[in-house]
Amino acid sequence: MMVLWVVLALTFLDLQQGTVTSSDRTSAEQRASLERERHRQAANEINDLAARIHSEADAVAFVDKIAEFFADTLPPIWVTRSVRQQVAHAEFEAVSNPSRLIPEQRVADVWNKYVREIGASEEALVTAAEIHNLRDADFAISQLWWSRTNLTIWTMPNVYAVGSDGKVAEGCRAVETLRVLYDLDKLFDNLRGARDRVRKGILFSDEIRKRLDSPASKQKTTARLEARVDTNPLRPAEYRYMQEHGPYILSGVMEKLFDELFPQAE
Repeated sequence: MMVLWVVLALTFLDLQQGTVTSSDRTSAEQRASLERERHRQAANEINDLAARIHSEADAVAFVDKIAEFFADTLPPIWVTRSVRQQVAHAEFEAVSNPSRLIPEQRVADVWNKYVREIGASEEALVTAAEIHNLRDADFAISQLWWSRTNLTIWTMPNVYAVGSDGKVAEGCRAVETLRVLYDLDKLFDNLRGARDRVRKGILFSDEIRKRLDSPASKQKTTARLEARVDTNPLRPAEYRYMQEHGPYILSGVMEKLFDELFPQAE
């Protein structure tokens, strides 16, 4: 799955940074500002579409808009009509009937098949409880950022399956599932955080609410930037697998697992 998620990550990075020289700083800043605004408007539109899925056609429009956003960077195979229809069908099924949400256990099973196929370490294996905790954190952060007008393709709260209690449901929507896989493959520290919270029996959404309700939350906060070594256990396994079998074999594995996550309509 690395090929797909790498290009998604590169897209996000491209939206956040640009090359600015002393001679054209103003022009570069203007271009960056326009690009951020384009990203913000697209995220707002897609988030609205995610909240208004009442038919399969609505789901197709939602998925098409996401594919359009990433059209310049996604490999052609991942934006074909058939792939988009598969995702859209699963999206509509999940939205229209809670019993058709994609089970967290299925997501875990499919991911673990991938981990075993490429020969990654057992640290990369996940449980349904860890996926639930990861989704809980992603949703809580998305709600917080979106409420503070930090509108990006990565902070859209309406893509999540939510229960009557206002927290993530026990199963996933289709596009949300792709976000989970992105986290597992590219943001492995997020899984480590979820794994630690599962051991402690806590949810990030509960912790962030406590902080927001605390008087201390009104005080000035600061951020610290740290340089970290990438210890993602997927990276060496994926590179090794591609060297031994070639990218086309890996792509075939991905397609097979994709079909397990999003069965084609009968």
